[in-house]
Order: sequence, then structure tokens, then C-alpha cells
Amino acid sequence: MESITQLFTTVFETHPWHVPMVHFPIALSGAALLFLLLALWQRNELLERAAFYNISLAAVSTIVAGATGYRDYVVRYEGDAPYANAKIFLAISLFVLATVIAVSRWRQPDLLWKPSTMILYLLGFAGCFMLAVTLGFLGGVILYGF
Repeated sequence: MESITQLFTTVFETHPWHVPMVHFPIALSGAALLFLLLALWQRNELLERAAFYNISLAAVSTIVAGATGYRDYVVRYEGDAPYANAKIFLAISLFVLATVIAVSRWRQPDLLWKPSTMILYLLGFAGCFMLAVTLGFLGGVILYGF
């Protein structure tokens, strides 16, 4: 019984919740960009659909990562983590951009294949990935310093 209590203490009090959650938006936005580039290269609609699913999941996982990040900011850092405002702004930007891309693609499935929207669509995916990487870098600065 004591080991179960230790497990719950470790999971819910000792270990920061945000750390495992941040890997999802980073990986999903990176995979989305990779699938999109492969779709362009191969002219493959299935790869483009995989990119769409990944960017949709990246938007959802950004909410979870943001909520756990704010929880750790309040609980672990007592509201005094460096670059917190920048991270909040960048996380909201990532969520909004990924959501706009996902909703736009859902409403108009041929965004990648239209010459008028192809570049903007690709830049949106690249922007999501760059935002996620920047957020990861700032998180590393908070944990380990420069």
C-alpha cells in the first residue's frame, strides 16, 4: 500500500506535469510539417491528410501542455518562472495558428493543391513547428538556464 501512495505522490505532487506534455505539440507539429513536405514531393493526398491530422492533434495537445505548464508555473515556480509571459504568448499563438490551419483545411480539403493557398498553407505548418521549437527552447532555459 505504501508503494501506491508513493506512486500517487510522485505523479501528482513531485513530478512536474508539464514536462511530458510538451513533447506532444513539438512532435506533432514537426510530424505535420514533414508529412506536408512529403505530400508535396510525392503529390500524395494521404500524406497531406496525415499532416492535417497531426496539426489538429498539435492544436489539442497545445491546450493540455499550456494548462499543465500554467499549473507548474503556479505550483512549482510560485509564479516566478523566467520568460513565463513570452511562453504564454507563444503558446497561445501556436494554438491559434494550428487551430486556424486545421479548421481551414477541414472546411477546404484542397488547400495544399491550390496554387493560391499552397504557400500560405505550407508557411502555416512551418510557423507552427518554429513556435513549438521556440517554446521548447525557452522551457529548457527555464529548467537548465543558458
